[in-house]
Amino acid sequence: MRILIAALCFVAIAGTATARQTIIRDAEIEYALRQVAAPILRAAGLPSSVRIIVVRDDRMNAFVANSRTIFIHSGLLLRMEDAAMLQAVIAHEAAHIANGHLTRRATAVRGARNMAAIGLLLSAAASATGDARAGLGVAAGTSSAAQRSLFAHTRAEEASADQSSLRYLANAGVDPRAALRVLELFRGQEVLSVGRQDPYAQTHPLTRDRIRAVEGFAAAVSPRGSADPATAYWYARATGKLSAFLRAPRWTLRRVRNQNDGISVMRRAIAEHRNANSGRAVSLMDSLLAARPQDPYWHELRGQILLESRNAAGAVASYQRAASLAPREPLIRAGLGRALLAAGRPQDALAALQAARASAPYDPNMLRDLAQAHAQLGQAGLASIATAERYAITGRMDDARIHATRAEATLPRGSSGWLRAQDILAVR
Repeated sequence: MRILIAALCFVAIAGTATARQTIIRDAEIEYALRQVAAPILRAAGLPSSVRIIVVRDDRMNAFVANSRTIFIHSGLLLRMEDAAMLQAVIAHEAAHIANGHLTRRATAVRGARNMAAIGLLLSAAASATGDARAGLGVAAGTSSAAQRSLFAHTRAEEASADQSSLRYLANAGVDPRAALRVLELFRGQEVLSVGRQDPYAQTHPLTRDRIRAVEGFAAAVSPRGSADPATAYWYARATGKLSAFLRAPRWTLRRVRNQNDGISVMRRAIAEHRNANSGRAVSLMDSLLAARPQDPYWHELRGQILLESRNAAGAVASYQRAASLAPREPLIRAGLGRALLAAGRPQDALAALQAARASAPYDPNMLRDLAQAHAQLGQAGLASIATAERYAITGRMDDARIHATRAEATLPRGSSGWLRAQDILAVR
């Protein structure tokens, strides 16, 4: 599992803001979340290409930044009690995409900005009469009105998403009451006491109001079909692996001490690895693979453990097996490239990393390894452009321009790398 920094852009109350977030990229976790999300996305009429990405953040939150990606905070994911609760979260975010809220919210933000701008003009006009306090009052009043207008819009969207998500859950064979259990987690999250809250100054309907609305719908709708055991399995794998990497090894080992199912053994292997007991960790992974020899993600995890234990040759063999079993997983290809670099095989690493890049061009770790492969092969210009792209993706544009300038001076004019350098240098 790799934790990396990426610049995630999302709409904030005052407009568009960019926030640095730490996201977690892991082939097994992302595959597992795709399995959990698949029936919900089908019910919502969305393509299976919509990705579920985990943000490393202890706060309970989930959001959509575009029509192709749903982000879920690790703090919320690890608070889910079962797959149905996670599917309720995914259904709500999928509803924002399916209902076109992203486009309409951008329009609402522009409207709020315009209202605030008009307020500033009126404030200036009032101040010009010599009454500064009147000018401040006008500005404050129109700013508040603009904010409330935007909040009212987002509250309506959230209520709409709640209703749509419940239909998706029922159509996917998931009990809509799972959404109630999710909302219960948020009960009491409002900072003020219920009597002091201003419902019009919030982006979401009050939790108590949402619960009442969901209760009414859930009582009238029954799931069409039954829960899928495979969904529960992949949910357990995703959350089990995530918790084993994020929580203290002692916490994990205490909870899986007397459990010998596959997911518990995987969690134990991760905890032993993090405790620097690599031999024990590899032995546990071998026992898992004896039972599931065709599981690419457990081969990948074995490779990661070996690589981080400085056994590059063994890691290469595990990653190669994983890549052969899951040839379309770019994160596994990227891991193979990293292992090959550690094994002193830059030419082979370059081939693996370029294959990973073809499917996932915006992975900063892959671009870092790609730059190293180019550098070891004496391809300074290509190393510079890969480094420039990595910095650009992580929001470090000053560093990106430095390396793009080096690439521009080194690479043949009009080549692919030279053109990518121009793209970076054109950003202001």
